[in-house]
Amino acid sequence: MKLYAISDLHLDHKINYEALEMLPAFPEDWLILAGDICSHANQLRLALAKLTQCFAQLLWVPGNHELWTGVAGIKERGEEKYQQMVSVCRDFGVLTPEDPYPLWQGEGGNHYLVPLFLLYDYSFRPNNISLENAVAWASDSGVVCTDEYYLNPNPYPSRQAWCQARCEYSETRLLELSKNVPLVLINHYPLREDLVRFFTIPQCFSIWCGTRRTENWHLRFGAKVVVSGHLHIRATKYRDGVRFEEVSLGYPKNWNQDHGIQKYLRQILPAPSF
Repeated sequence: MKLYAISDLHLDHKINYEALEMLPAFPEDWLILAGDICSHANQLRLALAKLTQCFAQLLWVPGNHELWTGVAGIKERGEEKYQQMVSVCRDFGVLTPEDPYPLWQGEGGNHYLVPLFLLYDYSFRPNNISLENAVAWASDSGVVCTDEYYLNPNPYPSRQAWCQARCEYSETRLLELSKNVPLVLINHYPLREDLVRFFTIPQCFSIWCGTRRTENWHLRFGAKVVVSGHLHIRATKYRDGVRFEEVSLGYPKNWNQDHGIQKYLRQILPAPSF
């Protein structure tokens, strides 16, 4: 009984969707879906219909694409859109950031699995760039995240206000967990700014990649592993002895279709041997 993770399936790309259809079954194992599976509720239904047949249990957290409105006829905005996707997950028995955190008792020992929805607040920026100028600073480098057009924070006044509310909500729940059981923290966005590095786009895209509020959460809450996606750059890194796994598949250009999606499932528990 193993715990795997993947993110950024981006099933609106035909190549990715067809590859998902070919995924073999892992009937005893669990799978973390760490966001950006798709943007439309109907797409999520199709994905979960397939994946719940392949794995014993799924856990899901939203990425920015799950929160989009104004594309593909999507009318729901902000919190309403998020709750719509949560409702789809519950129809399939998929665990979300709104559910009790499950206790993993499979290989690798007991761990609480903690799905998080934390968003970003533009704080992954140089100290000399103000919050008010962050998007303009990135735009000057030729980068503007599509979220600026499609990610509506309703009913919150801003994305950073929504991020603050989500962090406070998650902190309260995390403090209620036993200190004697290690955690697997699961979020779409990296929890630390020093994990955000790019090779093909300007570094200023980092402002859409997380919040400094979570910089020490791996230590503060006793994490053994931290799972994230979003960057489309798969990696295993360590900070303070804690393993950080970036588990993206990505757009068709980001992965080799000859390998199939199963090649890109990253083992979270038990810890893989490198």
